[in-house]
Amino acid sequence: MTFLIWFAAIALLAQLASIAIVLSVKLRHRSREAAPTPRPPVTLIRPICGLENNLERCLASSFRLDWPTYEILFCVARADDPAAALARRLMAEHPDVPSTLLVGEDPFSANPKLNNVVKGWRSARHDWIVMTDSNVLMPADTIERMIARWDSGTGLVCSPPVGTEPENAGALLESAWLNSFQARWQLFADACGFGFAQGKSMLFNRHVMTQLGGFERLGDEVAEDAAATLLIRTADLKVRIVHEPFPQPLGKRDIAAVWKRQLRWARLRRASFPLYFLPEILTGAALPTAAMIALAATGTLPLLAPLAYLAAWYGAEVLLARGYGWPSSWRILPAMLARDLLLPALFVAAWFGSGFEWRGNAMTVADNDNSRSARIREAVVRTRNKAREKARALVAARSH
Repeated sequence: MTFLIWFAAIALLAQLASIAIVLSVKLRHRSREAAPTPRPPVTLIRPICGLENNLERCLASSFRLDWPTYEILFCVARADDPAAALARRLMAEHPDVPSTLLVGEDPFSANPKLNNVVKGWRSARHDWIVMTDSNVLMPADTIERMIARWDSGTGLVCSPPVGTEPENAGALLESAWLNSFQARWQLFADACGFGFAQGKSMLFNRHVMTQLGGFERLGDEVAEDAAATLLIRTADLKVRIVHEPFPQPLGKRDIAAVWKRQLRWARLRRASFPLYFLPEILTGAALPTAAMIALAATGTLPLLAPLAYLAAWYGAEVLLARGYGWPSSWRILPAMLARDLLLPALFVAAWFGSGFEWRGNAMTVADNDNSRSARIREAVVRTRNKAREKARALVAARSH
């Protein structure tokens, strides 16, 4: 019983401490941050693929950024994609902002998104490059917020998605997962100095990426954000997170689709960062609350102790959501509880499976190993070709 008491107490302390740290960082930086100077020209790359909820609104926000000089590159794999027609119309409606639609893909990795956007990277006119998914609603100060986080020790700035405007139970569940859980832990990790990249919105510097081997190195893993995190850390640089993440308007969501998306992310985290993934089983309220119920059932604690425990746990989480302006009405409480009840099942499913689907593409975390094998083969070929070139040069020199 002593173990259960300590386990429940430490879990609640971790919950409260992480929320307190994230809120304190937000309040501290809100009063200190100023507009970045200078304001360099920026290339905005937005991959598009099919028509999705709030797509027009999110893409249109690209043209209303408060930044003196920037260009927009929409990247699509196929010319007949309906999202391409939408991008063309928006470009025609905003002739004052330089914008281009790039069509085609270069299949250099197992990641379809990278195969789509690599042409944007190669076509970018500016050295500061923001890559933002099509379902992110970009605030007017998006670029300002991201560049404000860049310093001499930074290699990448990211923003996790924040689920906003939920219209049904599935969207509320996704909000509970994205906001006070995933975004909170990413903000906490950033506050502790070991931020993780998130692929929804990423700010790159071309010179930094060139020194690290080029944009194509993001294909080293199936997930580009995992590859970016590993790449930046190997250079002894930091991944920074914006202090107020950007919104993703959800509308209506299917609960099964929410589960599949969370399972995909969990399997990718498990494959890329297994040691960091292990403690995730302890981050939700399900296991510590079960410990509290067991203690109350045996008479060790009062019968109302589990309810008081849950009130403290979720009260702090709602306080965090309100502090950031995330969905925090009473309807979010059942969604938070459902999320935490699903977390143990998600953890088990992540360990005992490797397949997932992304935008109709069947993929597997085993592609990480395939990518590594391909890189080894490419390195061998490059070394062999260089040796042959040196031999030819030596023969040519001797012949003269």
